[in-house]
Amino acid sequence: MRFFAAALFFLGAAVSYGQAPQVPHKMQFAGMTLVIREDARREIQEDVDALTQHPYYFNMKVERAKTYFPIIEKIFREERLPDDFKYLALQESALIPDAVSSSDAVGFWQFKDFTAEEMGMRVDKDVDERMNLISATRAAARYLKQNNFFFNNWVYALQAYQMGAGGARRAVGDNHNGARHMEINEKTYWYVKKYLAHKIAFENALDGEPQMKLMVHETDSKTSLEDIANQYKVDLGTIEEYNKWARRGDIPDDKPYTVLIPQGTYDENFTKLSFTAPPSPVWIDTKEATIAQPSLFVNGVAVVMAKPGDRLATLADRAGIGLSAFLRYNDISIDHSVIPGNKYFVDKKKRRASEAYHKVAEGENLWAISQAYGVRLKKLRKYNRLGQNEKVNESTMLWMSSTKPPRENVPQQGIVELDANNEFNWGQASLQESVSTPGTTEGQRGTLAQNISVTGQTNGQSPIANNPTLSPQNGNGPTSPIVHEVRPSDTLYSVARQYGVTIQELMEWNGKRDFNLSLGEKLKILRP
Repeated sequence: MRFFAAALFFLGAAVSYGQAPQVPHKMQFAGMTLVIREDARREIQEDVDALTQHPYYFNMKVERAKTYFPIIEKIFREERLPDDFKYLALQESALIPDAVSSSDAVGFWQFKDFTAEEMGMRVDKDVDERMNLISATRAAARYLKQNNFFFNNWVYALQAYQMGAGGARRAVGDNHNGARHMEINEKTYWYVKKYLAHKIAFENALDGEPQMKLMVHETDSKTSLEDIANQYKVDLGTIEEYNKWARRGDIPDDKPYTVLIPQGTYDENFTKLSFTAPPSPVWIDTKEATIAQPSLFVNGVAVVMAKPGDRLATLADRAGIGLSAFLRYNDISIDHSVIPGNKYFVDKKKRRASEAYHKVAEGENLWAISQAYGVRLKKLRKYNRLGQNEKVNESTMLWMSSTKPPRENVPQQGIVELDANNEFNWGQASLQESVSTPGTTEGQRGTLAQNISVTGQTNGQSPIANNPTLSPQNGNGPTSPIVHEVRPSDTLYSVARQYGVTIQELMEWNGKRDFNLSLGEKLKILRP
């Protein structure tokens, strides 16, 4: 969702950015009194801190809330749903209309297609009302009320929104049906505590007028967004941003539909600003905004590196993407524990790795390998004929870019192994014999492999090069260095292997101090 960033930072929320809101010991929710025990307070406070840690991204959500909440509040009043549930939309989608979860839930309130249709919404190639604020909000209100019919307890109705009424009934029984006082502790369902964090983080930050106000236009006749844009003299691109539910721009006449008409300041470049330090007063943390610029890549895909104290939400915010997309890109669930130093993807991983094979080392699992190579976990399982929950054993040879043939031995060449200290053998050149490279003639192919000192094979495993040395080639070498332009799938190792040189040589020739490559970067290959 694009938003009006220019004034975002000057009209910031009424929150002290030096300190996040503190989780109280007691609070009100939907007419209920909640007593929050210390173990739960600490957990909720961590989420509040994460939500408010980066003022730029926090303010983006505040401005969305100030724009959308008046409409949501009106619908909730009509549906007689407690106003507090408006914060759930921030938790579910960050109020991004076309947000998509890893389980294919879509829109402001994250409905799956079959549930949306059960709630009376249209979902097809022309119209997806899950992205229509009015339709989706009314459906969410009715769904929550329907859940509350079973419990007469809004906390459990909230829990059922995520796990379904049947799942919630099995989880909680009927111990607190009709309760007006509840204790929140470490055993309380995580989704409820996550919601409370959103309510606490945002409820006192919404003072002031929004930069963008919305007017609701209702139509029951066949028309188009272009016609409505002309009628209200609004830019078509702007009106399309607020009405993504009309997937082709046409509005049918099978039932009444509502169109949002933006009235206010709109910045077309807002989505780009999430990757730069925007103009701002002194309290803006420009360092964090700069971190969002993707400077690390794995298999040609941008990644961010986790720091101590990072949580999933902070990593997603730093990358400028939704949490649901972040989870999907990294093949993880919401309960994943962030590992400091690990790289997390901010876009879809590739279908294939840049390497053909990988030998599983001690302690490795399939997910870690998929992250290291930037290849989708689902594809990795498919290539190796592995079931959904099937694990891989140490020394297993994995196929990384094509499907493993049935009952066929893994090729014995082209495998990179780590030494006993889990470090690259910097002097090791490629074992691949038949790669055609610039400046290589038919007579020169295979020379590299013929001059490698190889240790004896053990247990049928691949021969591993032991500090190989390269013999001089016959004939005259080129008088100028070869220049290799980095492609999306390139790594330092794959380039070194392609030209029969070592990683260390490649780094020395090009003055590199780390393993990072940039798309289009020119690498000099000095060896003929």
